[in-house]
Amino acid sequence: MNTPDSSSTPDIATTSQLAEEILVEIDRAVVGKRSQLTLILCGLLAGGHVLLEDLPGLGKTLAARSFAQTLGLQFSRAQFTPDLLPADLTGSFIFDQRDSEFVFRRGPLFTGLLLADEINRTPPKTQAALLEAMQEGQVTVEGETFVLDPPFHVLATANPVEYEGTYPLPEAQLDRFLLRISFGYPSPEQEWEVLSRRIVRRTEAMQLRRIVDAETLRGMQAAVETVTVDEDVGRYCVDLATATRVHPQVQLGASPRGALALVLTARAYAAIAGRDYVIPEDVKFVARSALAHRISIKAELWLSNASGDSVAEEILASVPTPTPEGRR
Repeated sequence: MNTPDSSSTPDIATTSQLAEEILVEIDRAVVGKRSQLTLILCGLLAGGHVLLEDLPGLGKTLAARSFAQTLGLQFSRAQFTPDLLPADLTGSFIFDQRDSEFVFRRGPLFTGLLLADEINRTPPKTQAALLEAMQEGQVTVEGETFVLDPPFHVLATANPVEYEGTYPLPEAQLDRFLLRISFGYPSPEQEWEVLSRRIVRRTEAMQLRRIVDAETLRGMQAAVETVTVDEDVGRYCVDLATATRVHPQVQLGASPRGALALVLTARAYAAIAGRDYVIPEDVKFVARSALAHRISIKAELWLSNASGDSVAEEILASVPTPTPEGRR
């Protein structure tokens, strides 16, 4: 994750205002998905990476491009295919005949926002190269390390129903994504809104207004770091993560990184809402997206309706919510 710069940090009110402007602008392109867009923004403000897992044609790539435009970040896209090599992401050394020396040519990882399209279509070796960049903020090529300039974020897409020719992400890499989000099908009214806007626009391309730049984004991330978390709310996050490990349908529950994801993204949501403190409802808003992809269902239940999402919902309903007085 990125460490935001403490200089030029906007206050919570300014961060909330800018976040609203960002979401309103992206609403022009991605129709009727305010909750999901808010979650993506939570992940970015928390300094993390987001996995967009959904069916084709539901706006995953459009959302990624829209965030890059409104956040003023350098944007690059990598189409993940079975023949994609690590060097295709990281870059490689090439021989410069003019100077008679090897020079490093940077790959698409050297950007502000990377769209990793269909991440589950590339072999584990290439996924591992992306994993180093996501976790360490650096890439290693032929023994030499290159640091990625912050902010650096990955928005990855995956198709959850097409398995032929895919390489499912291992739990270790899924755990590196702060949130996993699905858009779902639009309602008939929302779908018609998409069509009508396209008819009026008379072009496929849509250019969104830049709301902030990379430096301002880092300042917003620093503002999120000032949001306070009371002990009872923090322990609520721990209880939710712990409950995933003892659920009868779960083979492998969320690691402590899951509890941390709850705290980080709940703080971001509080800042978007204009508060400098986290309430349990903030945690509940992000909980499913922060925990479900960190839950592995027992093998014998794969043919049932059990899933990480259903387990997360059950846990949210069963774990006691902290009261305003701090009592359970």
